[in-house]
Amino acid sequence: MVENTTSPTRASEPSACTAQVDIWSTGSVAAREKVSYWRETVCSAVFGISVETLPEQFSARITARTTPALRFAVSESNDYQIARSKQEIDANPSDHYSIYLQLSGQTVSSMNDETFTFNANDIGIYDGRQPFRAIHGGRRAIAVLPRAMLERRAPWLARHPHRQLAADSPFAELARRHLMTLAASETPLSNTAMSLLAENLCNLVALASVEEKAPGRLQPELQMEAILAFCRQHLHDPDLSPNRAAEGLGISVRTLHWRFKQIGQTFGRWVRENRLEGCAIALRDPNQRAFNVSEIAYTWGFNDLSHFNKAFRARFNMTPREWRHEQRLNG
Repeated sequence: MVENTTSPTRASEPSACTAQVDIWSTGSVAAREKVSYWRETVCSAVFGISVETLPEQFSARITARTTPALRFAVSESNDYQIARSKQEIDANPSDHYSIYLQLSGQTVSSMNDETFTFNANDIGIYDGRQPFRAIHGGRRAIAVLPRAMLERRAPWLARHPHRQLAADSPFAELARRHLMTLAASETPLSNTAMSLLAENLCNLVALASVEEKAPGRLQPELQMEAILAFCRQHLHDPDLSPNRAAEGLGISVRTLHWRFKQIGQTFGRWVRENRLEGCAIALRDPNQRAFNVSEIAYTWGFNDLSHFNKAFRARFNMTPREWRHEQRLNG
């Protein structure tokens, strides 16, 4: 992979099934050229934004992964101010939303007389058709998604083109994980996998941003995402049951079972499989070697050790102890 340091040419040519990866960095640019390089070559030519202020000692880096319809990036810099004006939007139209995860540092953004401050783990949503100003700092993960892709699930976003997601939402936490997977260019992903993850990200952002609808009134696709998110959140609880999940989501038990049937699953099988996957990962985690098998099983919601051992062997064709021992031998 080659870094772009003097022109916005492609860093790598994508194959039919992989995304293009580009890197822009001031790292190897002469000190006197860093500001002009970032302002003209990167911001203006590539991203269609203008730079209003840059510090004297400026450094920045962007790694972007792009498919024909999607773009994901990780950006890191010291503080600088950018803007996208009406004139820039007219000259370089882009019918998209940007979903933005602050990883470290702080970003302050303004749109339509509304200002948000994003600190680590905060997620923001921007309408690409609206002018904005922002002071960028620290490290960020960004997804640029077609408008129709997100508004199909979250039509209410059209009324609020600039918003900050609730930090404590379980859907926001899952959205963070998806964003990081999509933006991390070192993680190998096919275009198909990226598209599926992007679809899931849109569902999670819709669930995290919805204000006026209870889960029971959501469209079926989003309702299933809400059910799965609730189950993942409570997977460690041995008392997780169809009744409890349905009650927590404000839907009927019949609806819950029907949604699982639509994805070729049952509630019990989905919970068991995901608990077993969690145990399998924990058993091979070097940081969890101090925990014995039963402690890991109980942590993941199993309350019958005999049932756990039987289910684990049926799933992985070896006992939990054999599974853990095999990893140590291979390690």
